[in-house]
Amino acid sequence: MLKTFARATTPIIHTAKQGFPRCVSSVPTTSQLTTKYGGKYTVTLIPGDGIGQETAAAVKTIFRAANVPIEWEQLDVTGHTQEGDILFKQSIESIRRNKVALKGILYTPISKLGHQSFNVAMRKDLDIYASLVLIKNIKGYPTRHNNVDFAIIRENTEGEYAGLEHQSFPGVVESLKIVTRTKTERIARFAFDFALRNNRKKVTCVHKANIMKLGDGLFLNTCREVAKDYEASGIKFDDMIVDNCSMQLVSKPQQFDVMVMPNLYGNIVSNVGAALVGGPGIIPGANIGREYALFEPGCRHVGRDIQGNNTANPTALILSGVMMLHHLGLGDYANRIHNAVKQTIKRGAAKTPDMGGTSSTTNFTLSVISN
Repeated sequence: MLKTFARATTPIIHTAKQGFPRCVSSVPTTSQLTTKYGGKYTVTLIPGDGIGQETAAAVKTIFRAANVPIEWEQLDVTGHTQEGDILFKQSIESIRRNKVALKGILYTPISKLGHQSFNVAMRKDLDIYASLVLIKNIKGYPTRHNNVDFAIIRENTEGEYAGLEHQSFPGVVESLKIVTRTKTERIARFAFDFALRNNRKKVTCVHKANIMKLGDGLFLNTCREVAKDYEASGIKFDDMIVDNCSMQLVSKPQQFDVMVMPNLYGNIVSNVGAALVGGPGIIPGANIGREYALFEPGCRHVGRDIQGNNTANPTALILSGVMMLHHLGLGDYANRIHNAVKQTIKRGAAKTPDMGGTSSTTNFTLSVISN
């Protein structure tokens, strides 16, 4: 079992600088523990809210056309699901059983007191501690910046998202931000190992240690200590205050390679990164733990405004599925689907509205299949 390893931070996702994620870890990974019957993997599928059902349908159609050896165990959880609800428990049990999941984005109520984000609750319950989002230009989708190619790695289980809030007096709310050396070291080693395995040259720690001197100070100093262990590998390390980082991202994003940061900053930076290369519809992502891997779009947008219009761009969920296939050791299927998506976008014959076209989700899906 993975939990027996002395260091369980070895990334199970590999992203070649010019390629796409594949599993190359020399130690047993989650994929080797995944439920598999009759030559097929069983994967938990949670379509999500908003456009989730439409984009999930596109993935299922493409995977079926490519004869991908996967059986879906689908659970239609919504962001309105409470932790005590049967469906929530079933979804957690399904992921524990299958070890791998593909998931859309779930709506999180803003004003519903006492309701924890399902997304956050799932990651904390399963200790899916590392979020990986890939920001990269796609040929055929012109944007303001070219040659953008960096990875955002964020700690998933603490920081501001610890969810520890209380009202000490009417009109006074206290929210606790949790930072621990143990979990910071774990995510820092994940980032450096990811850089090492993927021929990346630099890791940048994003923080606000100039103001939050204890919390973010601990995060920054721990990353600096971990960086010393990787000096011999040639990987450079620097750090940047989060507000400066936001400015640098929109002015010169090419300077970034691998970025590591606490939860809240990562959520914001991943959205900025998405805007640099075309928007949330094309950004894939993964959430990695010691035993479980959950693949989902890198930007947390449910797309409720276009729900049911058959105009959603399914690229983000498709490419998240491609990452999942590499993780499962199904590289040939992953490469075929990834190349088909790239050809579809490059040729521009099936652009959805977010890409400046008028094609439907269905037409985009059929174009991927034909390619």
